[in-house]
Amino acid sequence: MGYRNLAECVRDLEGSGQLVRIDLEVDPDLEVAAIQRRLYRAGGPAVLFTRARGCAFPLLANLFGTLERTRYLFRDSLEAVHRLMELKKQPESAWRHPWQSLKAGSHLLHLLPRKVGNGPILAQTTTIDRLPQIRHWPRDGGAFITLPQVYSESPSSPGWRSSNLGMYRIQLSGNQYAPNREVGLHYQIHRGIGVHHAEAVARGEPLRVNIFVGGPPALTVAAVMPLPEGLPEVAFAGVLGGRRLALVCRPGELPIPAEADFCISGTVDPHHTLPEGPFGDHLGYYSLTHDFPVLRVERVVHRPGAIWPFTVVGRPPQEDTSFGAFIHELTRPLIPTLVPGVHAVHAVDAAGVHPLLLAIGSERYAPYAIGRRPQELLTQANALLGQGQLSLAKYLLIAAREDAPELDLHDIQRFFIHLLERVDWRRDLHFQTCTTVDTLDYSGGGLNEGSKVVIAAAGDRRRQLPLAVPGELRLPARFDLPRLALPGVLVIQGPAAVAGHGGDPAIEQLCSALAGQPSLAPFPLVVVVDDSDFAARTLDNFLWVTFTRSDPGNDLYGVGATSVGKHWGCSGSLVIDARGKPHHAPPLEEDPAVERRVDCLGAPGGALHRII
Repeated sequence: MGYRNLAECVRDLEGSGQLVRIDLEVDPDLEVAAIQRRLYRAGGPAVLFTRARGCAFPLLANLFGTLERTRYLFRDSLEAVHRLMELKKQPESAWRHPWQSLKAGSHLLHLLPRKVGNGPILAQTTTIDRLPQIRHWPRDGGAFITLPQVYSESPSSPGWRSSNLGMYRIQLSGNQYAPNREVGLHYQIHRGIGVHHAEAVARGEPLRVNIFVGGPPALTVAAVMPLPEGLPEVAFAGVLGGRRLALVCRPGELPIPAEADFCISGTVDPHHTLPEGPFGDHLGYYSLTHDFPVLRVERVVHRPGAIWPFTVVGRPPQEDTSFGAFIHELTRPLIPTLVPGVHAVHAVDAAGVHPLLLAIGSERYAPYAIGRRPQELLTQANALLGQGQLSLAKYLLIAAREDAPELDLHDIQRFFIHLLERVDWRRDLHFQTCTTVDTLDYSGGGLNEGSKVVIAAAGDRRRQLPLAVPGELRLPARFDLPRLALPGVLVIQGPAAVAGHGGDPAIEQLCSALAGQPSLAPFPLVVVVDDSDFAARTLDNFLWVTFTRSDPGNDLYGVGATSVGKHWGCSGSLVIDARGKPHHAPPLEEDPAVERRVDCLGAPGGALHRII
């Protein structure tokens, strides 16, 4: 059976040597976040800080810090979850393997939450200012909850069956929030709570919301799972946790998990917003200050011995990278059922997840034709961009499995080589402009605004990719230091960007200068960056710089660019302007003084020696 609560999980991890207690006083202002980042990079254990300055509760860091530990937490239920996923993918296996199916079906009983009238969560009350006030990055606008489970129900169809449990960050302090009476609720577009909020607005009534922290680890994972419509997260948490979820259900109140550690209850007025942020986010930049909904706090409750789990997000990889890998393992069997003909997808963590989506599809529209070109791939790409959180993809690169059946999306360099060997820039670029993008992505025209591009490649290899920078390459003034990032991919250091949107004459000048240079012809992709040594140093650097700092509709240029009808393409190299722009959010930087303190903790004789 899975863990009933977080305290059981902590005891088990400590007993198995996967968690250590730190009794040294630590500062929740920047220091514990810096320690968490070090823990993750070191592949370290989970850590329970028992003496956080000014905190009445212990802090739990790095719970999901490795994929192996995450698997361990759900070791009793993973087989059942995988079996249920396979049943969804292949319903006929229910009669082909009836005994396995019956065993999987027994776990379906855990989908139904168990309603109770009371629970440990209601034992004690507190106030917002007594909760741990963790600030993660130097420019953060206040303290945030980074592992919240935000619960709402459909106002027109109340009950857990029409509920949503999502991980939307919560700002506890700072800005214009009334202390102890208001907290900020930031949710991105395409989130389930948005549907409930829209219903509340239409009805002219406040939306009731509960924010859970802690509880059984299955609740935390369920809050970030991309579940199919009609499957509530609180139901999935029961299957993943290996036991029915106990919910305290009282008339006139939203349910609360009986074994949660904390719960903040309140209402969101239909149109009331306040500035929220900045917040250092998982693209590696700050989400800037914008107006977002406000939760009017009615009460804060917690269980005896409550534990406050937290994480830190920032430029990948971070702890949420392990989340993503674990979720991919659980949902991988369902991908072929999502879009017919699509065999695999990979939202690239190193590029910030939503900026770059890789896919392998099928190209079967004209099997009798001599040679292949993207046809069915485009149908599949459009379908992927209509699926849940996949719809937030900014760059979607899709290739045909028929051309390389062994192609693995997690071998990112090999995938890029395969695509760049085959792509035809005159034909294979397909844009969506003036559309919605990830709330956290500031490369476009404003909050939630930007563009997308589908790059589809199918058919025989068109070119051999060069493996060295051409010595005779001639660059215009202010462009310098060409480097090879990948076979066939040049990164060039350019001048600081001064233009926002609508094109930069300097990049147009570069494209003109590159035209007619035979040494450049074999290079299908050129990326202009602020620091070419940094961008070319590692594959992760290249992915992060290229895809977080460019908006396809504004920042894609081409050597020999032409428009035929409404279709744009180029006969030579595609050029991506991936320099930082004046309208971009600033990248995250660590506080040097805090980092020196953490260095001391990890040095010989320090409390975290050989841990971080």
